[in-house]
Amino acid sequence: MSLIKQFTLISFFLFLGFAPGYAITLKIATLSPEGSMWMEKMRQGATEVTTETQNRVKFKFYPGGVMGNDKAVLRKIRIGQLQGGAVVGGSLSRFFSANQIYAQPMKFTNLDEVDYIRHHMDSFIIDGLDKAGFVTFGLTGGGFAYIMSKKPIETVQDLRKRKVWIPDNDKLSQDAVAAFGVSPIPLPIADVRTSLQSGLIDTVATSPVGAIVLQWHTQIKYVTNIPLIYLYAVLAIDKKKFLKLNPSDQEIVTRVMTNAFKQIGLQNRKDDSKAIAELKNQGIEFITPDKPIRDEWRKKAGNASQKMVESGTLPKDAVDKLDRLLMEFHAKGSTKTNDQ
Repeated sequence: MSLIKQFTLISFFLFLGFAPGYAITLKIATLSPEGSMWMEKMRQGATEVTTETQNRVKFKFYPGGVMGNDKAVLRKIRIGQLQGGAVVGGSLSRFFSANQIYAQPMKFTNLDEVDYIRHHMDSFIIDGLDKAGFVTFGLTGGGFAYIMSKKPIETVQDLRKRKVWIPDNDKLSQDAVAAFGVSPIPLPIADVRTSLQSGLIDTVATSPVGAIVLQWHTQIKYVTNIPLIYLYAVLAIDKKKFLKLNPSDQEIVTRVMTNAFKQIGLQNRKDDSKAIAELKNQGIEFITPDKPIRDEWRKKAGNASQKMVESGTLPKDAVDKLDRLLMEFHAKGSTKTNDQ
């Protein structure tokens, strides 16, 4: 083969994003700390991908927020410094606002409802993110977020007296707390623990697992025992970068990482129950309001969902579909509540 032909062939391979003998490294950032279950499962998946692709595809992870918060990670993906991130679902809302459909406050009361809705609507979110330029590998459930605070919160009026944190640049959270009459304090997730310590904030919303992993539980004393919002996360890879893998390698990455994130979701559910027990063992008090008070919370939450639709934060057709599915689910029979 002439040198010109060799050069042309190599250039063609490089244009596609791969070349014989060269590995493509997908650089992935996450807030999940090294040693966590998330990192263990992702690294196991990455090793499997590297083996099955015979070193054509490798992963390099940046755990523990070393690349910044989710907003910074997404910016670095856009400029090519990173190829992807394992991020909370809400971080991608500016690319596809309807991906926050599950984050309507107090929309769900138990995980049976969640499972039924996700069976019918996960594909809607995955397709929307795909059109927005991100390849994902299924949604990984993070359980319910609860209001956690330094002082007891039983009523909506109690919440209004607190210094409430919301993630920065999260319009849905801002709309939600506004419906409860709260003026929140937006901060990056990485700043929450020190802000709890300093007293800048005294109330957060997160899952029991998240509270322990991020060490926020060391700064709170009470949990309001009403499921606030359902949380999920995704591994999002820039679609343009992903399509530079050859088709067989795309299939391997998709199959392996989809399974890895399914396993993370299953383990999350097990760990959530353990985390609740651990919070109680630490002396954190779970406050379960009486039914009239819970009804007041849910009325305010319903108003929040309506305002999200009116403001264009969430599309009405998607919200209506979710509501129809919930009615369909309950028409098939009652389920247990998620109160612990």
